[in-house]
Amino acid sequence: MKKNDKIVLKIEDVFFPNKGVGYIEQQKVIVKNALPQQKVLACVTKKRSGAVEAILEEVLVKSPFEQQSACPHFTLCGGCTYQNMKREAELAMKEKQVKTLLQQAQIKIESWEGIVPSPKETAYRNKCEFSFGDEQKDGALALGMRKRQSYYEVVTLTDCNIVDKDYLSIIDATLVFFQKRNVAFYHKMRHDGTLRHLVVRKGEATGEILVNLVTSSEINFSLEEYKQTLLSLQLEGNICGILHTKNDGIADVVKSDQTVILYGRNYFIEKLFELEFKISAFSFFQTNSKGAEKLYSIVKEFAGDIKNKVVFDLYCGTGTIGQIVAKHSKKVIGIELVEEAVEAANENAKRNGLTNCEFIAGDVLKKVEELKEKPDFIIVDPPRDGIHPKAIDKIIAFDAPEIVYVSCKPTSLARDLQLFQQAGYRIKRVKLMDMFPRTVHVETIVLLQRETL
Repeated sequence: MKKNDKIVLKIEDVFFPNKGVGYIEQQKVIVKNALPQQKVLACVTKKRSGAVEAILEEVLVKSPFEQQSACPHFTLCGGCTYQNMKREAELAMKEKQVKTLLQQAQIKIESWEGIVPSPKETAYRNKCEFSFGDEQKDGALALGMRKRQSYYEVVTLTDCNIVDKDYLSIIDATLVFFQKRNVAFYHKMRHDGTLRHLVVRKGEATGEILVNLVTSSEINFSLEEYKQTLLSLQLEGNICGILHTKNDGIADVVKSDQTVILYGRNYFIEKLFELEFKISAFSFFQTNSKGAEKLYSIVKEFAGDIKNKVVFDLYCGTGTIGQIVAKHSKKVIGIELVEEAVEAANENAKRNGLTNCEFIAGDVLKKVEELKEKPDFIIVDPPRDGIHPKAIDKIIAFDAPEIVYVSCKPTSLARDLQLFQQAGYRIKRVKLMDMFPRTVHVETIVLLQRETL
């Protein structure tokens, strides 16, 4: 096999995150976005020592786990991967993927407790970042998700299964507004143009909507007119804030050089259980609110009786987990890198009448050294890349009897658990939570317990 060869193969298995694997003459071939037991036509793109990589071109024989996608954009859009897979099969595959990764890392699990489905399978997201661009080179302005296997082209969403209709109304109004005014998108290669991203966040329980338009500093339109366009929309929820963020950075990520409020406020309110949370534009908050309640219920169950215990909530975001366990514990101390998230966390604690919470801004790697108290229980919910190895050493040094690790990336989890296991922690319980139906992602909750001599 060589580059650009067309090959036909059966997909034997799919490994995390979406690597379909088949074999031709005992040569391993990886085809992304394929389903188990499909027979596919693929085009070879790379040949490495361990495996050949190929792009899926056509499904010749369908998988028994396959179904017709309900989304008209599915074959083009990069937002979802498994709209064409039966739900039960998707859950079983995700569970197998995580279990395989942990087994390969030689993680010794005492109790494997399966996967919990999301309470909502459609319209479950409370946040989406949409990109401006074109659907093909030099084409009309588009606004939506990046095309599958493309760094540049964008699919304008006229329908979507994972957000509700308000998101689509805001996309449509925004796109029409800028198309009429011939405003150009920011070109990632040339570093010119204006429009970069549109970020929409909406409270599941409150219906509050926060809209953030992200552009370069090259503004050639009226922000007031854009604001009025959004406020004139007939939505099921209610817009509580409209923001404008300037970003002149080269990287294609949402970040702020300057953010101003065009209307209302720079946060929205969401409710989990009986608690309220103020969530600002750049604060981390679980993107599936109903799923988050399930997730945090598992955390509480794994934590057990924490009465009179000091709890560290590391990588705490807006302090959701910490506050949910606070009323059952002696004290919660949270650490989070994003300062505005910490401000919101402390404000949320006051809002919820919790006097035993303290949230600190800074890098976990550095801030854990400054903590004077000794934790009885630790909760870690790190970003995708997991915990910095030096931070793991410092967490281990606290010698907490129990740790709950909440992970959104099983490859990082497997690596980190090896270090905890080597340091004398037993992996007592593992349960998965399908927070992101139809995508490759899955949350894993792990209870670690310090071995006693």
